[in-house]
Amino acid sequence: MSELQPIAISELKSLIGKEVGTSRWFEISQAKIDAFADVTEDWQFIHVDPARTKAETPFDSTIAHGFLTVSMLSAMVYDAIPRIEGTAMGVNYGFDKLRFLSPVHSGSRIRAVFTLIDVDERKAGELTFKYQVTVEIEGSSRPALAAEWLSRQYLGVAA
Repeated sequence: MSELQPIAISELKSLIGKEVGTSRWFEISQAKIDAFADVTEDWQFIHVDPARTKAETPFDSTIAHGFLTVSMLSAMVYDAIPRIEGTAMGVNYGFDKLRFLSPVHSGSRIRAVFTLIDVDERKAGELTFKYQVTVEIEGSSRPALAAEWLSRQYLGVAA
């Protein structure tokens, strides 16, 4: 969980339209790519075979699965967004938009930048947050991905 100080809902709502956090850098090693391939059973050579990737593609090295990059958002959000006071739990609610803009090469480092777009409370005690998320690749001017990510938080006794 985040080491950041918890934040009040009212304080977070005041940040709508603003950048609210940036995660630390995460290395996307070949071992991480291989483990993801094993878990998802997606062993396409561009992810797991460096020699073939270099010989048969425009990439100089293997690249991460796009969904591996997306899945790293779960770790990145804990670095960037403080826990909301009074929440019992939060769940991933999905994406309104998601685009893979640049490949993440094996050995690259990525981080996420979060901008709060909206906070919606349709039901009492249930908040939906929409974040614009950009995953940056260290040393690259183009991001790995851009997304509108939805998170649902449930109010109650915090665990």
